[in-house]
Order: sequence, then C-alpha cells, then structure tokens
Amino acid sequence: MVQTSVIGCGNMGSALIKGLWRAGNHTVIACDLDPDALESVADYVDRTTSDVSEAADADVVVVAVKPDIVGAVLDDLDLSPEQTLLTIAAGVSTDYVEARTDANVVRIMPNLAAETGDMAAAVTGDDVPDEVRTLLDDVGEFAEIDERQMDIATAVNGSGPAFVFYLIQAMAEAGVDGGLEADDAETLAAQTFKGAAETVLRSERSVDDLIDAVCSPNGTTIEGMEVLWDSEAKADVVEAVTAAEERSAEIAAEFNDE
Repeated sequence: MVQTSVIGCGNMGSALIKGLWRAGNHTVIACDLDPDALESVADYVDRTTSDVSEAADADVVVVAVKPDIVGAVLDDLDLSPEQTLLTIAAGVSTDYVEARTDANVVRIMPNLAAETGDMAAAVTGDDVPDEVRTLLDDVGEFAEIDERQMDIATAVNGSGPAFVFYLIQAMAEAGVDGGLEADDAETLAAQTFKGAAETVLRSERSVDDLIDAVCSPNGTTIEGMEVLWDSEAKADVVEAVTAAEERSAEIAAEFNDE
C-alpha cells in the first residue's frame, strides 16, 4: 500500500482522491481547511484533517492547492529527503518548490479524469520514484517530460478535456438536429470519443492510418471527413491549444515575479 496524503480537496484533489480509492492500493489522508471539502471526500479516504502537519506523515505528499497559497503550505510542511512531494499547481516550477523543502519534488499536470481512472498526466522531476509511477498508473496514463514543456502539456492534457467536451457537444447537437433524443445523442457522442481515444492508445497504427481504416471509399465517413479536411477545424484546435499554452506561461511568469 502506498501511503499518500492529499493537501487541497478542490476539484483536482478530490478527483485524485476518488481515483485512488477506486484503485484500492493506497492509504490516503485528505487535508483541507474547508470542512465541506473534507466532508465531500470523507468516504474515499482513511482519515481527514485540517492540520497540514498531520498530512506530512506519508510516502507521497500531494499539494493540490491554488498557486498563490503553495508557499504558505510548504512553509507548514516538514518533510524528509526520503519522502516525495508531488505538486499540482499551474505555473509553480519545481525550482520554486525544491528551494522550500527537503523532500524529493515531482511536478505533475493531471486532469479531472483521474476520478474515473482515465487521467492523462504530464510528469517532470529529477527523480520520479516507483511510488509516484504506481500512483499515476492507478489513475490513468502519464508521460514524463522536461520542465520546459509543462506549459504545452498544461494546454494539451490540462485544458484539453474542455476542448473535447466542446466537440462532444457539437456532435451530440448534430445528432439531435438529425432526430435523436438528447440523452441518446450525448451517450453516442461521448462513448464514440472514449472508444476512439482507447483505440489510439492501444493501436500501433498512426492516427492517419486509423482514419483511413474508417473511411471506406464512397462511404459516409469519408464524406464527412472531406468537410473537415476542407475546413479550418484543425487550425482552430491548434489555436485553442496555443492560447492555453500562452496563458500557462503568463501565469508562471506572474508567479515567479511575485
């Protein structure tokens, strides 16, 4: 069992907690100053506390708070070099955290799909221990990257779910326009994205090859793809990701200037 504490039980912290609970391989302590936040995760952890020092007794200590209070949390944490401090705070560099703790520092950018075990996470750190790899494997997929790549990773997998939700909504609305019930259209669109994503992850074929596999000559799929290929859809998605990346870099600069 990996002993883990999660400091900050907001959207991301609670998603991670629930994902770890589903995996069943972790002893988890939840820490937050908000009683309502603690109550919302109480059924998924071994213990809740509002005392940061109590959360320090774990193999992996996760700091999942807003960037502007990371420093205050670190000031209250007394960790040893044998422990790992896992940070989930946009724009907060590993250098900033390493200067304020003796623990081994690993920075991740996950997303809310951790709750269902479908998280995509970017990971960076000088030493990513097996405990962290186990934790991340239990709640989804992860890629180890350089610190300098965290802004683009934040855009792709951190902001990315909202972009996918938007596309699911567009497909579902097309289904409704064609006569499907709204619930049925949403189920079909969402499951289609889920299945397509799983195919990309498990297949050895490229995305282009997978598209070709679905596009029978003179069939329905290629008729729709011709519309997309002739549109600016791909460029618009790239622009959305780039905008999110630039904002991530701005947040990091603002934080480092404080």
